[in-house]
Amino acid sequence: MPCLPGRQIVAFALLLLLAQAACAQPPHTVQMQDLTWTELRERIQSGSTTIIIPIGGTEQSGPYIALGKHNARAAWLSQKIAEGLGNALVAPVIAYVPEGSYAPPSGHMRFPGTITVPDAAFEQVLESAANSFAVHGFRNIVLLGDHGGYQKDLQRVVAHLNKRWASSAARAFAPPEYYAASSAGYDKILRRHGFHDDEIGTHAALADTSLQLAVAPQMVRVDKLHGAGKPGAATGVYGGDPRRATAALGQLGVDLIVRQTIQAIRKDTAGR
Repeated sequence: MPCLPGRQIVAFALLLLLAQAACAQPPHTVQMQDLTWTELRERIQSGSTTIIIPIGGTEQSGPYIALGKHNARAAWLSQKIAEGLGNALVAPVIAYVPEGSYAPPSGHMRFPGTITVPDAAFEQVLESAANSFAVHGFRNIVLLGDHGGYQKDLQRVVAHLNKRWASSAARAFAPPEYYAASSAGYDKILRRHGFHDDEIGTHAALADTSLQLAVAPQMVRVDKLHGAGKPGAATGVYGGDPRRATAALGQLGVDLIVRQTIQAIRKDTAGR
């Protein structure tokens, strides 16, 4: 085996030391699950006392969007919101949520892949997660729900937690601005760009598909979508038409959701 010249040996040694030093540093991440417990403890002690719990859902979204739409969107948006706040971390996504009845199947449950859990079980999971975070030193526990069907569940959980935590330092929040921006607020933007309600839709249509193209384009079957006829409720698309959806349109919604949610969380947690 040929020997390396002295300069190459020194350069190789320096590169090895730099690589080892980089590996020794805690990752620059807001994702709690990417940290060790000691790294997390240090973040909390350093002032990262807000934890965001992204809540998604596993449901059908028509023939052109993958079943994990809400999970991917909640995770991506929560990361951007946490980065914007500067003192927040993001918990693992909650993917099992109420989606209606399975005996007999109703709503999204009529389509393969949708998973539903009872409201009581869902609320208990949220409360247990929030209590866990409070025990470990988080002061602001923020629930961000990407699905409209369980928004009332979130408000019940927040009310119950804050009643139990009345004498503690922890508080729970479920800012309505997050879902309002992704639905009514985003719809207003699309109308200003010349789209009508019968195209914007309520589920898996223009608005929904555009948002997904902006945050997780690999989950949208664009090739099939562009060559399709107008889909309808029988295929899981409600109230609109996704065929003119674009990532650029979706980015308008993303910017609105992130901006308004950051403002809402800052307002809710001011002085804490």
